[in-house]
Amino acid sequence: MTLEMWLLFAPACFAINMYPGPNNMVALGNSARFGFAHAYLASLGRVPAFALMIAMVAVGLGVVLSASELFFTLLKWLGAAYLVWLGIRMMRSPVVLSSLSGAGVKEPLRRLATREFLVAASNPKAIVTFTAFFPQFLVPGGDFVLQMTLMGAAFILFEAMAVAVYAFAGARVGALAGTVQRMRWVNRISGGALIGAGIMLAFARRPQAA
Repeated sequence: MTLEMWLLFAPACFAINMYPGPNNMVALGNSARFGFAHAYLASLGRVPAFALMIAMVAVGLGVVLSASELFFTLLKWLGAAYLVWLGIRMMRSPVVLSSLSGAGVKEPLRRLATREFLVAASNPKAIVTFTAFFPQFLVPGGDFVLQMTLMGAAFILFEAMAVAVYAFAGARVGALAGTVQRMRWVNRISGGALIGAGIMLAFARRPQAA
């Protein structure tokens, strides 16, 4: 890729990373409940899912899957159901001591990371986005695999930066909550956001080929 292409790709890619999608809402809620570091480490669970999707796009499977109405519909409903279940679970979750003081028992990191992975992997719009977005910045005649690898690596880097922003914001919300009653509202709002994301995903339509 040329420098000009990178200058176009970088801000557009970071804008996608910063979009308040399901994974970023999960990171925001986790950080408010368990603190910045715990939520940030857990958010890395989404990286393997995105890396796998990018690899699928690089070998051409992204186009096939994005064009499949059955694949999109099945994954869409699975993802929507999971987000709604996760939102209800978050709304009903008890306020733990770590939410307010940074001490106490936190939800296991592995469980939170697995949740991040499942949220990312069950969102069909992600692979559609990769399939539609990355090819726009490919330089004709260049090494296709190398270009896709570099763009994929850049996406993961920007994702780590975006997660830091959401985790920091969530930690501030948790710190400002101050009381058990306010933290209950944080849980309810975070859970409600996930339920809303699940409903939106359920009504999402597969982008039609131009």
